[in-house]
Amino acid sequence: MEALRQDDPRRFGRFTALARFDEQASAVRYVARDTASGETALVTAARPELAAVPVFSRRFRAEARTAERLAGGWVSPPLETGKAAGTPEDGPEPLWTAAGYVAALPLDEAVGIAGPLPERVVRVLGAGIAETLSRVHATGAALQGLAPGTVLLAADGPRLTAFGPLGAAASAEAGPEDRLSVRLGYLTPEQIAGEEVSAASDLFVLGLLLAYAATGATPFTEGPAEGASRRIAEDEPELDGVPQELRELIASCLAKDPAERPSAGTVAAELALGGAAGLARGGWLPEPLAAAVADQEARVRALEVPAAGGAETPGTDGVPGADGVPGTDGAPGAAGTFDAEEVPGAETAGPGGIEEDRGTTRFLNTGPRPPRNDTPTTQLALPQGVAAPPPPALAPTAQQAPAAPGASAAHRAPAAPGGAPQPGHPYAAPAAPYAAPGSVPPAGPPHGGPTPYPAAALPAGAGGTGAGGGGPMVSLPLPPAPAPAPDPGASRRTLLTIAAAAVGGLVVGGGAMAALGSGETAAATDDKPAPKPRRTLPGQAPEPRWTYTHPASEAPPLTAAVWQDELLVLTGESQAAAVDLRTGKRRWQRADAAKGQAALAAGTDLVFVASPTEFLWLAPKDGKVVHRVRYTEAFDDLAVGPLAGSSGPVIWFTASHTVTVKAPKPKKGKKKGKDKQVPEAFFLAYDIVRRKELWRTPVPAGRAPGTPSYRVAAERSADILVRQRSASLTPAEVRAAKRKGSVRSFDQKTGKLLWTKQYGAATPEAATAGDEDGTLYAAVGTDLEAFEADTAKPLWRVEGTEGSVYGTPLIAGPLVHTTESSQSVGAIERESGRLVWRRSTEVPAPGNAPSITLSSSEKTLIAADAVQVTAFAADSGERLWKFQDIGAAEPKGATVSAPYRVLTVGKTAIVQRERSFYAFPVA
Repeated sequence: MEALRQDDPRRFGRFTALARFDEQASAVRYVARDTASGETALVTAARPELAAVPVFSRRFRAEARTAERLAGGWVSPPLETGKAAGTPEDGPEPLWTAAGYVAALPLDEAVGIAGPLPERVVRVLGAGIAETLSRVHATGAALQGLAPGTVLLAADGPRLTAFGPLGAAASAEAGPEDRLSVRLGYLTPEQIAGEEVSAASDLFVLGLLLAYAATGATPFTEGPAEGASRRIAEDEPELDGVPQELRELIASCLAKDPAERPSAGTVAAELALGGAAGLARGGWLPEPLAAAVADQEARVRALEVPAAGGAETPGTDGVPGADGVPGTDGAPGAAGTFDAEEVPGAETAGPGGIEEDRGTTRFLNTGPRPPRNDTPTTQLALPQGVAAPPPPALAPTAQQAPAAPGASAAHRAPAAPGGAPQPGHPYAAPAAPYAAPGSVPPAGPPHGGPTPYPAAALPAGAGGTGAGGGGPMVSLPLPPAPAPAPDPGASRRTLLTIAAAAVGGLVVGGGAMAALGSGETAAATDDKPAPKPRRTLPGQAPEPRWTYTHPASEAPPLTAAVWQDELLVLTGESQAAAVDLRTGKRRWQRADAAKGQAALAAGTDLVFVASPTEFLWLAPKDGKVVHRVRYTEAFDDLAVGPLAGSSGPVIWFTASHTVTVKAPKPKKGKKKGKDKQVPEAFFLAYDIVRRKELWRTPVPAGRAPGTPSYRVAAERSADILVRQRSASLTPAEVRAAKRKGSVRSFDQKTGKLLWTKQYGAATPEAATAGDEDGTLYAAVGTDLEAFEADTAKPLWRVEGTEGSVYGTPLIAGPLVHTTESSQSVGAIERESGRLVWRRSTEVPAPGNAPSITLSSSEKTLIAADAVQVTAFAADSGERLWKFQDIGAAEPKGATVSAPYRVLTVGKTAIVQRERSFYAFPVA
């Protein structure tokens, strides 16, 4: 950190800047505080000269929105995004975004402090990254830019810090005619070969990071620097220093063939089956790192709001880097990459050679002030690229490389010699907390970053040569797009030129560069054919058959149900509506059924809805009310409660009313007592086809106003098993049961109460379900137990994840499908209790257990929670795909936080999140 400079903004919305945190390639980060609430934030403000470039502005804002959409788990949402206070209305609009401050160390700094990290730390780190990668891949994107400086280690787990191509930049520079040059810093074998980047490319870089964390070195550093590209593309990684338990997994991530690398979900499960958060619980950082994180937090907490008009920030005294970075003598390095029409000259360094580009080198070198690198990114879908010649000839040494363009001498430092991290690294040097989404990589120290390749020039290749060590270009892998006809006005467009930066600030590989104009199109100027269409990424959800968005003028639906494989019937505060399951188009709406419970099929030609005051039968064609039965008329003024369940034409529900109990006749000479108003409750069965009550049985009244809430746990040929929801139990019932839950059996034909039983130590809140064969499955503590329903005799027990509880299981065929609050789902054999499979959804735990649903064929198990929907093969547990509805796409749109719900019909799964519905094909 360092004091604020004279020209630094002092206000960002409600936040007051306290100090400069660091400088990046295209942004400056500030520690800031909301003086009203005391909330501390990390503000990322784009450099003004870059913010004035339209394509940069759009991308910066888009990446901030992406962070909002991926918020959750190891990604925190932005607190605010906007324009700095006091900005002239006619001037360029400063771009900034603020995220909550989290004390954390970049991976490279952590390795510099503690050396190679213990196996448990590597597992938590890798599982956390893989969980987030899996969420990104589920949206159909690939993340580019993982690096030791983009991954932060906080007290509760790892963090990822930016989401878009700008986050991977080792340097960024505005050129003539609103041109923007951005240099990336990390390569994989397919990039070196000029092939397309995919989700598998993220796994290669993840393998590099895990190997680095476990050993303090990267697998491809041994050997001459000029052979780095060949080693990456051809040699097997050196993993002798990696713990044996991790070696095979990391080696699979580093496979040369992308098809042979595991998915992010597989890596997450292999490293931490119960999730990264569970493995990190109780503390996961070694003592030196925990102390460094605590020290950083204390330093930031000590910062004070500067006096009005003051340029200095209290609290930065003694902070390394506050007055400059030692050893930063140097000159500007080579420029970045440009379009095919011009290649700017490069300034050379002093007699010592070209200085190190701290944004693109030193993956291994962790000196006294280890640099930070780019922030992780999600792939930007760019059109076809335009070719560019290699950069001008340079002559770097094996120890030095060009400095980032635009970086001042005060923000560069000479390269440290390669080798193991220096143990003497002072942890007191402040490290970056969780970076604001949309932030962009640094141009140099204190938060530049290492790459996985040695700091040296690479040999020329097919892409062309430059004198004295200039390397060939690498194409940034792009999704296919038709190449438009040459546009004579293209030179007047804003261009975003992206090349993958190789070691020492040079570029390596072969192919075209990518250019993005203000019109969002670009022409390919090389002679290569357009790439083949992109294959669907593993784990990506299939294309929905249709989507439906509930009108914003209406309240979000309260319930959703499928009617006869024909309609999706939604009930809301103001009306009910029906959506055609074939087309996703709304067919009708009806105000009579407002606030109704989930719709049911009443025979083959009517839709049944239970409203708060009456039963309704609607015509499926237009929603017209065909029949209605008012509760006051049919049920003797009973107040009808929620439905407990249904089977065919029969529904079960509870109801109650208040009766007057007269006081007993007093004894002679005594005063008569007062009459009492007492709730009286019933459990009822009703045929919705014949519109006839079948039976009514008295049951104990529930908590005020008196109607108990039941749920049918199992239906058998002769009886139904019913649980009372804990929220409707009276305190007296809870005490009498000694805080154990109970199950009631009612005769199917007469409604007679047959028995009431307790099962082990299952509580009133415990998830419970039964099957038609007389077995009851109940969550007991952290375990799932099976009991004989009629005798309460235990049959088997399956241990759950530590600190987790089971949700309501789902019985299908020979299996019991399970769900846990550790965000795991699985399958157990009904007869033996043998665990068939258990998989994590990779949603960070803890939380509520996901709700689970089976497809009509029972081949696909779908888990839904507040973060995502995950589909598994029901028999094997293979993860098939994930889906996230990332909310409103507009910058000012509301963030959707409602949980997902899933309904299945035929070969379709209807996924709902608040107003949005998606019809996905399933097996």
